[in-house]
Amino acid sequence: MPISSPKQPFLVIITIIVFFLLGPRAVPVVARDAHVINFRSSNLYPESLAWDPLMQHFLLGSLRQRVITAVSDSGIAETYISDTDLPADASILGLAVDTTRNRLLAVVHSYPPLPPFNALAAYDLRSRRRLFLSPLPSEGIDAANDVAVDYNGNAFVTNSGGNFIWKVTTDGSASIFSKSPKYLAERNSPSDDDDDSPHNYLGLNGIAYVSKGYLLVVQSSTGKVFKVDAEDGTARKVLLKEELIGAEDIALRSDGMAAVVAPMKELWLLKSMDSWSEGAVYDKAEVNVQRFPTSVVVGDKDRVYVLYGHVDEGKKGDSGRESFGIAELRSKRENEDESVWIFVLIGLGFVYFVFWKYQMARLLKKMNKLN
Repeated sequence: MPISSPKQPFLVIITIIVFFLLGPRAVPVVARDAHVINFRSSNLYPESLAWDPLMQHFLLGSLRQRVITAVSDSGIAETYISDTDLPADASILGLAVDTTRNRLLAVVHSYPPLPPFNALAAYDLRSRRRLFLSPLPSEGIDAANDVAVDYNGNAFVTNSGGNFIWKVTTDGSASIFSKSPKYLAERNSPSDDDDDSPHNYLGLNGIAYVSKGYLLVVQSSTGKVFKVDAEDGTARKVLLKEELIGAEDIALRSDGMAAVVAPMKELWLLKSMDSWSEGAVYDKAEVNVQRFPTSVVVGDKDRVYVLYGHVDEGKKGDSGRESFGIAELRSKRENEDESVWIFVLIGLGFVYFVFWKYQMARLLKKMNKLN
């Protein structure tokens, strides 16, 4: 075929694209190491953590102390808030940062045999002054657990004992918000799970707010995920092919991916194409079950972190533990997808270079003929 044939560039491009897409599998790009933070704080036993994007540090609660601790990305821990007005030995559980109003919301709960106490505290993030402490309306067996906040500053608190959700407005007014029968419609019937596992006694647990106007809530005992309207509290189950038994917490990335952690199992990455009417497990990541991860948060650059707070050990009594950890968990599938796209882009760039070189050769040949 003559070199001046117009079909030649097309054949060159097709040949090179086929080589890059169907040829030998490329060696993956060496990725950076996952970010791991180890810190020390005597008897802290944190169950929850939040990320403060302005101060660029993590905020942690405590199972046995009335303190909120700040941890830097280098592992420096300092007491950020100490509230001695809270009941003695009360636990600070779920945390949420309200960036719009510079507030930190903290769930306060007293475990038996202490007198029942369930409340939401709000603190100014800069002055660290408490703004309010709102007792949550009791319905009997209550266990305030996690909290999420919407753009209007309303806080939503899960009740793991009563299987409902409280709402607390910006002025501290608390009410029962969502008490759907769907939360009680199903019961966990574990096959391989231990009937005495702690998650079998927990109802609604981790909660996250989605900017489209609804909440995503995980239920530990059944492994279900619920989509709850943030205006009227109506709930419906998100259709998943896999039950996330033992799920403790949920967090959302900016791309809409949801991360769910179970202390005795793993971390799931979930995605949905229809605003969480249905969802699917996109990937899973292994966790260190010996360190009992109870909380997950999305930090800087959309990185997913879990908290290794050893809460299971802390609930048995203060043992004098000082070392705890925060660890980034990464999706192997996403890393593989990124590697594929990198090599596809390199391949396309090479195709463009070859095509440009070929066209330049043709141009020079024509110019030589004219001369």
